[in-house]
Amino acid sequence: MENIHHLTALLDQRFTLNNMGNLNYFLGFAIARGSKGIILSQRKYIIDLLSENAMLNCSLVSTPMNFFVKYHADGEVFPDPIAYPRLIGKLIYLTNTRPNIIDVFNHLSQYVSAPTKDHHQAVFRILRYQKGSIGQGIFLNAKSDIHLKSYSDLD
Repeated sequence: MENIHHLTALLDQRFTLNNMGNLNYFLGFAIARGSKGIILSQRKYIIDLLSENAMLNCSLVSTPMNFFVKYHADGEVFPDPIAYPRLIGKLIYLTNTRPNIIDVFNHLSQYVSAPTKDHHQAVFRILRYQKGSIGQGIFLNAKSDIHLKSYSDLD
């Protein structure tokens, strides 16, 4: 703890710092601290995403993708060329705390240039899946053996 205060004092000499206390919410992440560790969650981000797509009252699904359906580039073209890439862009940010949707996201992001209605429905399925696990997040154990290292290339 002494090292943190020393670093803060050094940074405050060079830059003007405002200590606003413990971090609770930052860039769409809710941060909850406890004696066992930290939980990162994007609960509000998911709720906002569901709300802007009028899906707050949607039914839940147990998997992020229907694995019996094969998605192809051909099919009925989705009429709004901006909606699908926008949703894919928002889902990429959600993968920070939801690694279980990364494979589905990677598969569906291949069709950003020419999405079909089936692709758009598959993205909505991911949102329905996320609604069922809205409070989940990533737990960072306080007693972890993992150490953060940073490197810089001055070139």
